[in-house]
Amino acid sequence: MTPVSDAALESLHATATSIFTGALEACNISSAFDRRIRFEGNTLHRLLPDGSGPATINLSSYKRIFVIALGKAASPMLDTLLDRMKRRKGMRGICCSNQLPKHRNWRFRYFEGGHPLPNEDSFAAARATLALLKKARKDTLIFFLISGGGSAMFDLPLDPQITLDDTISFHQLLVGSGAPINEINTLRKHFSAVKGGRLAIAAPEAAKVSLLVPDVPLRSLDALSSGPTSPDHSSVDDVRALLAKYELAPKLPSSVRAFFEREDLPESPGNKVWRPPFFPKMPWTGAVAPRRVTSATSMSGEDEAFRDSVFEILLSSHDLGENARSLAEKAGFHVVVDNSCDDWDYADAARYLLERFHDLRANHPRCCLISVGEVTVTLNRTPGAGGRNQQFVMACALELEGHPGERLTVLSAGSDGIDGNTQSAGAVADPTTVTRAHAFGFHLKSSLAAFDACPMFTALGDSVVTGPTGHNLRDLRLLISEVD
Repeated sequence: MTPVSDAALESLHATATSIFTGALEACNISSAFDRRIRFEGNTLHRLLPDGSGPATINLSSYKRIFVIALGKAASPMLDTLLDRMKRRKGMRGICCSNQLPKHRNWRFRYFEGGHPLPNEDSFAAARATLALLKKARKDTLIFFLISGGGSAMFDLPLDPQITLDDTISFHQLLVGSGAPINEINTLRKHFSAVKGGRLAIAAPEAAKVSLLVPDVPLRSLDALSSGPTSPDHSSVDDVRALLAKYELAPKLPSSVRAFFEREDLPESPGNKVWRPPFFPKMPWTGAVAPRRVTSATSMSGEDEAFRDSVFEILLSSHDLGENARSLAEKAGFHVVVDNSCDDWDYADAARYLLERFHDLRANHPRCCLISVGEVTVTLNRTPGAGGRNQQFVMACALELEGHPGERLTVLSAGSDGIDGNTQSAGAVADPTTVTRAHAFGFHLKSSLAAFDACPMFTALGDSVVTGPTGHNLRDLRLLISEVD
């Protein structure tokens, strides 16, 4: 086989990167607002009504409007809402994101919460929000703008004796446990004063509209930022089972362990007996987000604080994947989307996707396998510089070494522009990655075991760097083959 040229592989790297960045750019929050809701005078119109809640909301029925924006997309979501509402008088609110915006509205308090671990502003934002929600009455409408990352950057323990340092240790332990996000967030919901529906309970009389940009599986939307406005159907028994399953209790800080071992551990708000799927699986039609479930259906068995709640999905990982599919098809690739390894261990996901990829390219030499979602990494030591995307790509690189001379590449990157504890969104690999890494003094198996992928990919020039994107629509993986 004729060795593939460096220029050919560089071109394939560029193709994969352009599909990723193009798919991300197409996920525009401003456009997503306009596809889902519209403001005309004092009326809010839901553009895709499905019978599960009011098609219109009369804003003039409310004397006060509060806005709580939290997560990595908090700032662009807030700016868009204010623009569409013409910066209505009397609005007040909180904005908590991982980066302070350059331009701020004087009616809002802004906080720079920590991610992937909470910080002082995470606590301060939660306290300020609870204080504001206490002022809500029947004449109050609250917009909750919720995006991914809020679980860390917006938090406050139910037990006031638990310190920030112990909260950070708790979050760090969960992130490295290898548990899928819905199980991690079950524990967070029962730990926190602002998760698992407790923001809704904090303003029981107010009408609530939650606008969502999820970074969680669509079957588990109540896990988004640990479900601050959603009823929680997990229970204290579930919490205790998870602590045992992952052997977490002995590793917890003493104050957190004492809290979870309380016989009177508080239940989160939500019906623990009647457990419908909060957002049921719906058939897809194009790149439109799934139908919502609101007060008319799933809330009928819930606390009254949830019954005037409306939920709208503005953007999701489905949109990210469909945008990538469209771009890859326009580039002439045979495209297959396979999201079945969502929440798998990174090594298992790498093996599965590579096997599927090789099967596909046997019949379609110019193909693109797309996978959206997240993989998990179980940390058994203090990690180096890396994240789940770079860990996945490094595992793929070891397998691709067995395909010398072939035009193959793998990209995995986070839509938020941040992978783990690095400034990279992810990385790209090809059949030459291992050899090139050795030339720079890196040994992939050692780097893999140390969870230290970033230095190697940076040295090779194979990091995917976007900077913070203002999104968090989960991760995008691309496996691409080309022919001469």
